[in-house]
Amino acid sequence: MHKSFLKLSIVLAALSVVLGAFGAHSLKEVLDDKHLQIFETGVKYQFYHALGMMMVSFIYKEYSNKYTLWCCRLFLIGILLFSGSLYVLAAFNGLYSFIGIITPFGGVSFIAGWALLYKGISG
Repeated sequence: MHKSFLKLSIVLAALSVVLGAFGAHSLKEVLDDKHLQIFETGVKYQFYHALGMMMVSFIYKEYSNKYTLWCCRLFLIGILLFSGSLYVLAAFNGLYSFIGIITPFGGVSFIAGWALLYKGISG
């Protein structure tokens, strides 16, 4: 498990740098400040949780259990739901604002992932 999530976390971290640069250089001229900030929030949380997945990939060697496994899964789900929905909201200038209902589910996935990591290393 740890190697596949490690590789995925590296790709997600690199992608967040690409998206961040894209936002700073290309979207800055297209989006208003509000939607640019929404986009940047998605990038930040993607990067934080990609690093979290990377960390958990190494922790999994010592604490290989279902909790640490699900931690990585929930981080991935959170990135897709939280960051993904923010990218859609920003890219379409709020045109598809109903997508915003998905964002909190991604946030809950992040929180649950951290809680499971705690449970996984506590034994």
